[in-house]
Amino acid sequence: MKPITIGKQTFDWGSRTYVMGILNITPDSFSGDGILARGGSVQTVLERAGEFLSAGSDILDVGGESTRPGSMPLGPAEEMERVIPVIEALSREFPGTPLSIDTYKAEVAEEAFRAGAQILNDVWGLRADPELGGVASRHEAVIVLMHNRSDPNSVQVREQLGGAYLGAKYQDLIEDVKRELMESVEIAHKTGIKEERIILDPGVGFGKTREQNLELINRLDEIRALGYPVLLGPSRKSFIGYTLNLPPDQRVEGTAAAVAVGIVRGADIVRVHDVREMCRLAKMTDALVRAG
Repeated sequence: MKPITIGKQTFDWGSRTYVMGILNITPDSFSGDGILARGGSVQTVLERAGEFLSAGSDILDVGGESTRPGSMPLGPAEEMERVIPVIEALSREFPGTPLSIDTYKAEVAEEAFRAGAQILNDVWGLRADPELGGVASRHEAVIVLMHNRSDPNSVQVREQLGGAYLGAKYQDLIEDVKRELMESVEIAHKTGIKEERIILDPGVGFGKTREQNLELINRLDEIRALGYPVLLGPSRKSFIGYTLNLPPDQRVEGTAAAVAVGIVRGADIVRVHDVREMCRLAKMTDALVRAG
């Protein structure tokens, strides 16, 4: 896999693990970190982004719509109202920092790229909006294609633990995920997105049971074998809560375990809420498994 430069950052896949810090511009994030939930402002986001970058974050991922199980979709206008001022401010305050927009809507992505985003993080792998791939291609964006079989009708919610998927069915978990990811890759190619600008995300927490999520992380090397950089996003998710019987704000150790195993299995980027802790963990894990 060829190295790629995004902003001022060169990503040399396989040399080390890169960290994507999550900036949720929402009132209802599953993880409890939604900035709008606490009356936050653009300045609040800038302060958190500065903390993330000082701690070692390589990418800032901005999202305006919650993707927790059972969440309600957001219209493009409201989503843009949340994220575009933030991306504009981040571009001014931290020039050259790789910025990612977490959206599956072409209209939102278009404005986000104009505001300064260079990465599209699409939780539906180009399957939700037929115009999205073309927007990413025109802006020469890097795109994260995520596997997703979410079904709002198969969600269980437990107090303190949040939502989890119950009814996702697979003939063969890993082979099904691989096949459907490559279908998204084919869609990307047809819209003109270049091979070296594609990153795959197996979609931990999206349309998968607790057991399936655990298996997916432990077999992440089989996703990496498809020949693309891999992003892993286990941070604070319900499969950790259901395993440890802990609410989102007490899942840092569980997240650390998932991230460490993910790095050992070949993750190139880890998307996390607890940036300082996970940057340290990634650096230590890299020293162990990428030495020499």
